[in-house]
Amino acid sequence: MYKLLGGLANYLKYQDIVTDCAVFRMHNLFTTALLMACSLIITANQYVGNPIQCIVDGLPTHIVNTYCWISSTFTMPDAFKRQVGTEVAHPGLGNDFSDKDAQKFYTYYQWVCFVLFFQAIACYTPKVLWDACEGGLMRMLVMGLNIGVCHENEKTAKKEVILDYLAKHVKRHNLYALRYWFCECLCLINIILQMWAMNKFFDGEFLTYGLRVMNYSEQAQEDRVDPMVYVFPRVTKCIFHKYGASGSIQKHDSICILPLNIVNEKTYIFIWFWFMILLTMLTVLVTYRIVIIAAPKIRPKILHAKNRSIPIEACEALCRKIDLGDWWLLLMLGTNMDPLIYREIIAELTKRIESNRSNQY
Repeated sequence: MYKLLGGLANYLKYQDIVTDCAVFRMHNLFTTALLMACSLIITANQYVGNPIQCIVDGLPTHIVNTYCWISSTFTMPDAFKRQVGTEVAHPGLGNDFSDKDAQKFYTYYQWVCFVLFFQAIACYTPKVLWDACEGGLMRMLVMGLNIGVCHENEKTAKKEVILDYLAKHVKRHNLYALRYWFCECLCLINIILQMWAMNKFFDGEFLTYGLRVMNYSEQAQEDRVDPMVYVFPRVTKCIFHKYGASGSIQKHDSICILPLNIVNEKTYIFIWFWFMILLTMLTVLVTYRIVIIAAPKIRPKILHAKNRSIPIEACEALCRKIDLGDWWLLLMLGTNMDPLIYREIIAELTKRIESNRSNQY
């Protein structure tokens, strides 16, 4: 298990060249590693040891365990509010097990490890799409100038190559920026769809799960129902039918202990909080991108904030001569490049673009 989880560290390793923002990486890398780790932990608990242990008289225990695991178990939701030890034996285990309409079946626990794995794949998909669209352009442009210590001749030659590319490809990078922002929108759509799917997966219990856990201690003692036990019951019921010696159908009630749900409840409370935080950050990020597209006047200020040594007047002059895609490319270039070299490139690029325009007229 340690070796398996250690392999997930590759998702979180340092990147010398970045082509995206921190929130994008949180969705694609950290969330993928988180979900994969949860899937591995639950898989180990599910397939190593006994994920279910049932108590039944007159039948082999391993047969009942297997049957109840594959056919699902149930509780009685009305029994969660009854006094344990006097009215009910365990939370959710009432005495009227013949009332079919009052039974709440739990069928998710066999599928949790697989669902988490496919959720991780879905979170990593936007990164795969963006890497395919980006094609290594940023790494090619940086040319190792993220480290400012190099020979002056080498630095001058690399700067000349970068400036030559940027000057010749002005107003040709809109698709580059739009593809990236589309992948950011995919991240937001993915989180919304995953939260909706998990809510369906847990019969409408997931969206309010974290709120109910936080409010649990504030409720009156007589009204308390532990939401973690309600969604992930630790003790459930299972009914096993078999033929008797005379051919009559015999019913065997069994109480089943689900130790795996101890892991599930802690896993999903963490996932709930992380997904809520991620949903908020992605919503703010997408809104911020819309503002950037709709309000060109703020772009020089953002470019200036990236490198304070570049005068705001130079940023405004440059932004008037380039398109949205060029602005985004220069902004990402400033994230990856040595600040002093970047300032020199911006100053020279402004002159070259102005000179090219003058020559055209």
